[in-house]
Amino acid sequence: MSLDIYFHILTNTLVETLQWTWSLILFEVPWYTNYFWGLILISALVWGLEMIVPWRKNQAVFRKDFWLDGWYMFFNFFIFSIVISGVYRVLEPLFETIGITLQSFAIVDISNWAIGWQLVVFFIILDFVQWVTHILLHKFDFLWQYHKVHHSVLEMGFAAHLRYHWMENIIYKPLKTFGVMILGGFEPEHAYIVHFIAITIGHFNHANIKITWGPLRYVLNNPVMHLYHHAYDLPKGTFGVNFGISLSVWDYLFKTNYLPEDSGTIRLGFEGVTRFPKRFFGQFLYGFWTKKTK
Repeated sequence: MSLDIYFHILTNTLVETLQWTWSLILFEVPWYTNYFWGLILISALVWGLEMIVPWRKNQAVFRKDFWLDGWYMFFNFFIFSIVISGVYRVLEPLFETIGITLQSFAIVDISNWAIGWQLVVFFIILDFVQWVTHILLHKFDFLWQYHKVHHSVLEMGFAAHLRYHWMENIIYKPLKTFGVMILGGFEPEHAYIVHFIAITIGHFNHANIKITWGPLRYVLNNPVMHLYHHAYDLPKGTFGVNFGISLSVWDYLFKTNYLPEDSGTIRLGFEGVTRFPKRFFGQFLYGFWTKKTK
């Protein structure tokens, strides 16, 4: 293909994604696939619970960096996604020219399974891929520089869920796509169900609410466990703990779980966090020209 064709694909995808986002805002899509208002509704419900039953009662409703995190929610969820979707659409024909398609890496055909089981398997595989990716973000210093943006949160609240460096979209998305590619015959039109479940769990994990889910804590991640993932003081000899995204089971299986107490009053961040950029644009550029230190 010529460069003109790739440019045409890129511009068309950007326009289509902008139009799709605008249609979400105007309620021109089925309510159950409306990611824009769905995000707002989930955020409002979890924020309401933070106000009604706060875990850290001395934490303000409009906590430190509340509005910054609110901006990140929409930037990462929509604005940056509009740009990155165009880039990935351009890559599709490039891969096809060398014989790589969505079915190239399929190891199991689930096309004949009930949709419920398809979604369960999709959810589990996607979560495991994200768990592994999350470990890599902590283990390798050049990736940790980008992940520091998420760990610069000093007061935890639901919106901190989507405060992360835009490079994480670029790192996560190919690996998540590979996770989907191993499922032959999976039809993604019902993936919105998994999407909304993951957003809800992620919001709860970062919320100022004390929930452990009882016996389900060994399966589902929770705010008490995840708070220790953001702890300033980590167990000696580790580069992180409690890496679970939606599921905690991976941490218990691979011995990366850590929960010494549940007061919720621990110090958050990392060494040097007080010198970390406080504004969006400083964080946007962080990781490219910064000194690589742990």
